[in-house]
Order: sequence, then C-alpha cells, then structure tokens
Amino acid sequence: MFPELKRLIEQMGKDRGIDKEVIIKALEDAMLTAARKKLGPDVELEAHYNEEAGEIEVFQFKKVMEKVLDPDLHVSVEVARRTLDEEAEPGDSLGIKIETSTFGRIAVQTAKQIIIQRVKDAERDNIYEEYHDRKGELSNGFVQRFEGGNIIVNLGRAEGIVPVSEQIFRESYKRGERIRAFICDVKKITKGPQIILSRTHPGFLKALFDMEVPEISEGLIEIVNVSREPGKRAKISVRTRDKDIDPVGACVGMRGSRVQSVVQELRGEKIDIVPYSDDQAKYVCSALSPAKVNRVFVDEENRAMEVIVPDDQLSLAIGRNGQNVRLAVKLTGWKIDVKSESAAASKADEGYQSLMKITGIGEATAERLFKAGLKSLAMLAAADSEQLASIPGIGEKTASLWIAEAGKIIDREAGGEKGLPG
Repeated sequence: MFPELKRLIEQMGKDRGIDKEVIIKALEDAMLTAARKKLGPDVELEAHYNEEAGEIEVFQFKKVMEKVLDPDLHVSVEVARRTLDEEAEPGDSLGIKIETSTFGRIAVQTAKQIIIQRVKDAERDNIYEEYHDRKGELSNGFVQRFEGGNIIVNLGRAEGIVPVSEQIFRESYKRGERIRAFICDVKKITKGPQIILSRTHPGFLKALFDMEVPEISEGLIEIVNVSREPGKRAKISVRTRDKDIDPVGACVGMRGSRVQSVVQELRGEKIDIVPYSDDQAKYVCSALSPAKVNRVFVDEENRAMEVIVPDDQLSLAIGRNGQNVRLAVKLTGWKIDVKSESAAASKADEGYQSLMKITGIGEATAERLFKAGLKSLAMLAAADSEQLASIPGIGEKTASLWIAEAGKIIDREAGGEKGLPG
C-alpha cells in the first residue's frame, strides 16, 4: 500500500517541516483505523513501523484458550503451538500479522484521509509554535485578499490578518502589494493558527527603530516608551548608559536618514524623538517638544505637572486638538496642564471655570474633574478616555466627546485651526 515508505516519510518530513515521528504515528493510527474497519471494533490490534522492511505492520492479538469462544478474540492451544509459538500456554496473548493488502478500498481511503489530516494538524502546530515565538517581531508579506475590511496577508508558510482596528487610518493597499506589520498576537482557532498583525501598535514603531538603528539592536540605546496616534504623529523616548553616544542623534541618523526610513514605512507619520531623563520635569519638558517651556510646577501626589510656556508657544505645546500634549501625557505617564505666561500670571483660567465651557459639565462635575487632577481644558484634551471614564458618573462615550470638544475649544481660542502646527 505504501511503496518506498521510508523514502516517502523522510521526504514528507523535509518538505513540510514535520518531525518524522509525527508522520510515522499518523501512519500507524491510519492503519489501525483501516484494520478496525475490516475486522470490527472489538478486536485487539497494534500497528508498528518496521523501518528495515519499510512498512507498517499490523498485528491482531488473540488469547490462547483451551476452548475457543470467539474466533476473532481467541485461538486454540493446538493452533497457537502449531502456527505461532510452540511454547504457547493458555492465557498467553499472541500477535498475528495481518496482510494490509486485504483491507479493501474504503479502509485504505479512510487511512489516507487520516494521514492527510494529521499532517495538516502537525503543520498548523509547527506554524503556531514558530509565530508564537515571534510575537513582538516584524513580519513581511504580500496582500492576498480582503475580508470585511480586514487585510489577509500571505506570509509564506502561513496567513496573517491585519484587522480593521490594527490598520492605519487612510492607508490603502492593493492585492499583491508588499506589506510590513508587527506580530502582536497568535491565536489557536479551528482553522489553524491565526496570526494577528498590526500597523498601529506602539511596538511596530519600536521594532522599526530597532531595525534601522544598530545601536538599539546592540543594546547601546534603549527605547523607554512610545506613544502614537497612528498615521498622524508619534513620540518616542530614548536613553543610553554610554556618555559618548547621543541617543537622539543616533535615532535621527545622518541628515535624518534613519528616522526618514521609519517615516517612509509609516507613510508620513511625524515622529518626535525625545531624550529620556530621570528628572521627570525635564523629561516632560522634552516630551512637549518642539515647544519651549519656561517653568514647571510638580504635583507628586496627583502625578501632575503645570507647565508654563511663552504666550506664542501655547498652541505649539498643545498641538492641533490637543495632540502634542496628549502624546506627551501617554509618553511620560504624567498629567500635564499647559498654560501661557499671561494666563498663569492672571490666574484667570485656574479652578474649574474653564472646564464648564464643555457641554454637559456643570459645577459639580467640574469639581470632580478638578479633584481628579484634570484642572484645565488642556489637561482634559490630553486625557485618556479610559482614565476619564474611571471617574464616577462619566461614561466612556461621554469621556470621548468631552476630550474632543476640549481640543476644539482650545483650537478656537488659540485663533482657529488655520495656521496651527500639525
């Protein structure tokens, strides 16, 4: 049934990347199934691969009995001694080799299906293990097809999926186009391993810099944190223990070559590279780059900072719709309240009066926000919706609307959207 079986096993193992023992076990189980189809479910059977003979041998075991009650299960002492073992005794269990050629077409077909399925399962397990070990790495592939907005990517031996939620807004791909993405998760589902790819994950940006900047991959420079608004803007903080290395300069590269390679891969996403500092006030000031900061007041208890900037730097520090300060908050983990020199001097915008400009925020709510460390429109615009929704009485939908409205009010008060930095 299996000519040149030894060669076929070795070839299949090599082609499919499957352990030889897995294929042999699949063949043995398939032959057992075929034998049971012919002989019935009650008989005692064993199958073994005989490497020397190059075949799967199937044995039916029968108990030696003085009186045979069931010829499928028992063999008489006389027959056993004459044909199997001349020293056979009642109670012994003896194996009788069965000719596999007698199994019949249906049994053989069933055996083939089992082998095919087992090999597929082994391939899936191999792919799962391979990609599970590669979580957090970059992967290259080609766009194969689109399913409900998701991009299905041909990775070679496997398929990956870029869900809509992991795609950069306004990025579009054509079938057959090359795509690079970040392996953020690998799941086991009935169809096989599902490799989840992302182009929005902060780890994607980190991995791109790791690839472009040798000092990072060599461990000389460390990426401390990444904050992104995918497709728009990102901030990345870096540090080094080596005093002879400028971490920011190394990441920017000669004439911006390294950072430009990353920007090109992200199709124009702006990237600010920030030097990390153990001095948290200094770190926050760097994170608000390109704006210049005059002074900082630190509230350790609420992990909040009040940052004073020159009047002409306010819109730059806050950014369009609060984007610059929002990214700085995510990067540093501090609540940041940006104020202009004139506003800080007059104290006019302090307290919760400015928060009450938001639709739906009355005195009681403004006070709750103020106590939670969100002391101005700028801080509200920079807040994370989950953080805001954790305050009693505020839902996540309301939180998102307030953050968006705060950003718009700031833009309007700074002179409208026209001319504001991106």
